[in-house]
Amino acid sequence: MVGVLIRMKLRVLSHSLGGARAASFAFGALVGLAAGGASLFLVMLGYQNGVSIGTTVASVMMLLWTIGWLIGPIIMGGGDETLRPENFALLPLSPTKLAFGLLGASLAGVPPVATVIAFLGLVVGALWLGALPAIVAVVTAVLALALTVLLSRVVVGALGAVLGSRRGKDLGVLLAALAGLSYLPLRYAGEALAPVILQNNPVLGGTLRWLPTGWAPAAVEGAATGNWLAVIGAVLALAAADGLLLLAYSRLLVLRLTTPQTNVGPAKAGRVKASGRSLLPATPVGAVIGKELRLWWRDARRRAMLLTSVLIGLFIPVFSSAGGRGALVMLPFAGLWVVGFSMLQVSNLYGFDGTSVWHTIVTPGAARADVRGRQWAWGLIIGPVAIVAGLVLPGVAGSWWAYPWVLGVLPAMLGGGAGFMLLLSVYWAFPMPVQRGSNPFNQGNRPGCSRGLVRLLSMLFLLVIALPSLVLLIVGQIAHNPVLSWIAVPVGLATGGFAAWWLGRLAERRLLTRGPELLAQVKAAG
Repeated sequence: MVGVLIRMKLRVLSHSLGGARAASFAFGALVGLAAGGASLFLVMLGYQNGVSIGTTVASVMMLLWTIGWLIGPIIMGGGDETLRPENFALLPLSPTKLAFGLLGASLAGVPPVATVIAFLGLVVGALWLGALPAIVAVVTAVLALALTVLLSRVVVGALGAVLGSRRGKDLGVLLAALAGLSYLPLRYAGEALAPVILQNNPVLGGTLRWLPTGWAPAAVEGAATGNWLAVIGAVLALAAADGLLLLAYSRLLVLRLTTPQTNVGPAKAGRVKASGRSLLPATPVGAVIGKELRLWWRDARRRAMLLTSVLIGLFIPVFSSAGGRGALVMLPFAGLWVVGFSMLQVSNLYGFDGTSVWHTIVTPGAARADVRGRQWAWGLIIGPVAIVAGLVLPGVAGSWWAYPWVLGVLPAMLGGGAGFMLLLSVYWAFPMPVQRGSNPFNQGNRPGCSRGLVRLLSMLFLLVIALPSLVLLIVGQIAHNPVLSWIAVPVGLATGGFAAWWLGRLAERRLLTRGPELLAQVKAAG
């Protein structure tokens, strides 16, 4: 069963690679393999300096890779869904057998291979200690790899079960945002703990050995020092943990295959239709604004993308300031980060719509209303957050000098973001398959290397749009002329409004002239 599923996954991967996706896969493979090789080298270097420091370094590396397996699926889209358990629901397979097969198939890919290379550092380092420690290292490295993969599967599966409700999806949004922000505290923790690790602090070393990720290095250390009781205990503990996780994974598979899942919240009984007058204009543009606002609130994936971009845009400057780095530079400009991240996250609007974009293409006059309505809806959601951040945070940071800079650049970036968001959506769209699971972060496809680079470059174009305001701000700063600096605020409003109109006009023309091509781009493969 395991071999069949591994061959099936490799065949699916081979048929899905081509063009830009193959380039993205190759780049990711190089980065992953380089990270695995670096971990192997560090562990081997640690064992060359002694069994104690080698055990500490190996425990740290295994802990970091396990954290990556836990955080990565939440950030990157809910884990590997190349082989879906639903495809095997009608086969006469027990949950444990299916769990074994999917676990083996999950080891076929770049991240598992990179992890195997990293964990091989324990085996290579144990060769310096003798034959018996090397044998123990082989056994425990396999068990530790199974622990890491199974733990990731169980955590992601449990989150998927929890995220079945609408409130659960909102909780998942916060979890994903915290996971995306975790690199900042992890970086600060690494900078603080690196000297302690190199000094082979006994308290830190003992704590790392007691963690499940440190049981394999502790077993190798026990074999090297003749403490066979520790070896037997670590091996049995790893085997027991793997067994419990495998049982939990099989039960989660049963829950996933027997529980109906939906992407929208349940309708409340007796809901009364709103009869009040809408604040939006009774025009096609107003109708699109209302439709988009409801979609941003009700659709789990859209809400996840929007909220994570706002949280990340706000928290990155806050964390940087808390870490004592650039407090007077980063924090006042948090509103600009929110605009930039939000523009990147939602720059595939027609990919979210899928084939329903056909209604816009065939309806006369609908293209303009659709483009302008989407721009207004995004501005009504992101604009207040960015403006409040721009008005409050410079004062909180005590950076009163930053007010003309923030208020001069922010409207230009808001207008540019509203334009580029639509321009990227019509020129570089990519399909978003229908969400079959309950995890709002499982988005199926990726934009690819070329589309991803274009989206990153659009961040630079936002600064180009704000260039007139930046020139006035720089000249006013050099000339010590505050009036000139504050003139950048109306200039930013004018350039932002013009950029939103002009870029939206380009997106409208593209939608009118290349609508069928856009439909082919966003058509989901299944």
